[in-house]
Amino acid sequence: MGDSSTGARRSYDNSVRRQRAAQTRDRIVAAGSELVHEFESWDWRELTYKAVAAQAGVGERTVYRHFPTERHLHDAVMHRLETEAGVSYDDVTLANLGEVTARVFASLQRFAVQHTAPSPADPAFIGSDERRREALTRAVLAATPQMPDEQRRAIGGLLDVLWSPATYERLVGAWGLDGATATAAVEWAMTQVTQAIDRGGLESA
Repeated sequence: MGDSSTGARRSYDNSVRRQRAAQTRDRIVAAGSELVHEFESWDWRELTYKAVAAQAGVGERTVYRHFPTERHLHDAVMHRLETEAGVSYDDVTLANLGEVTARVFASLQRFAVQHTAPSPADPAFIGSDERRREALTRAVLAATPQMPDEQRRAIGGLLDVLWSPATYERLVGAWGLDGATATAAVEWAMTQVTQAIDRGGLESA
């Protein structure tokens, strides 16, 4: 009886510890998300253990236990931002590309960013960019199985430029468009590209 009771208590204690650890991890990632929403650029060098720990109300060692490197921390924050935006690159098609782009652009309006680094060097951004390009490559390939590879890459590249956050920020910042108009303009341009695909390729655009 005693052994059974002890085993049950240990199992309960382990479950509670795992739950608390998960809650602490979530609080740390949420704190990172809160910080980057206030940054004035996409430069994440200030997204440090110290800054995140202070925002989350935990010690730096606690952050380190959950994220052994700042790359792990930044990747987790990037994933959190994509989740908050309702964005998944796993099931992107040309049919839903405009909808995904609109969600990405809508999420940008919640940031304090004043300017964009041309090519953020943070590995989290590089990883996100790779996922975006891979998603576009799959979507274009699925829609154009018979198209020459060079033309397919050109279409993918055009769509990549259009749904880039830098394009949105250029329209809003340099051209003074509001977020809704900038998003509508990009969706219109995407429609022209996808309609050209339906007509047989870029030559028919």
